[in-house]
Amino acid sequence: MDAAAAPAGLRFSKMHGAGNDFVVLDLRGGMPPPDAALCRLLADRHRGVGCDQILTIAAPRSADAVASYGIWNADGSPSQQCGNGARCVAAWLVRDGAASGDFVLDSPLASHRVRQLDDGGFEVAIGAPAFAPAAIPLAGFDREADAYAIAIDGRTWPLGAVSMGNPHAVLEVDDVDAAPVAELGAALQQHPAFPQQCNAGFAQVLDAGHVRLRVHERGVGETLACGSGACAAVAVLARRGRVDAATGVDVELPGGTLRIQQGTDGILRMAGPAAFVYEGEFNA
Repeated sequence: MDAAAAPAGLRFSKMHGAGNDFVVLDLRGGMPPPDAALCRLLADRHRGVGCDQILTIAAPRSADAVASYGIWNADGSPSQQCGNGARCVAAWLVRDGAASGDFVLDSPLASHRVRQLDDGGFEVAIGAPAFAPAAIPLAGFDREADAYAIAIDGRTWPLGAVSMGNPHAVLEVDDVDAAPVAELGAALQQHPAFPQQCNAGFAQVLDAGHVRLRVHERGVGETLACGSGACAAVAVLARRGRVDAATGVDVELPGGTLRIQQGTDGILRMAGPAAFVYEGEFNA
């Protein structure tokens, strides 16, 4: 752990979205993005602040956006999408006075329309799911399928795969509490079928409008919630006719519930909470 990687007096906000927790840094004053060593230091739950991901807020890249945001995993690797993080960035900007009502944020890959909800939460238009193997990316398969057979340690696992701006594997299970999330999630993350690794979701369908989900995130491990993982699970399950995405699906994660709905435009919209925990100054 490189303590010298942290600039003196580094101001941050600690936030979470349904238990998926973040350290938020404001780069609009000219501070450079954190390097991998600083990300690991901030994310360390014993020597740092502790978080699943680091979020940075910077100037917008598109004409319609109020700001852009970056995402770094706890291991220092960059990420392209984070649904819970997007809501937290939205809440941070509203509190800062830079945004209100309906507005647009630039993620590392795209622009997303955000709507502030009456209950204090936020709805974010995450995007349309991409099922083509090349778009995920998923190696070794030429055609889209509802399920792909992935062999691990002599056993074949049927799973769905989709990109929500980041790669996801989705396994349907009978009991999410008994699912081998840590072992199988880590094995899938490192499997050669996923050249950019993946987030592994374990989904239990209760009915057409209600799913239980646990997610092992790449670069982090299991988190209390994963917004893009909730979208991925609904996308895969809706394609199989297991849930009704048009009406909306409540996705129950260990840290809270997210509402996922797909419009006629194919865009998945995610609604859920964003909470401030505390403000701090890091001086390691």
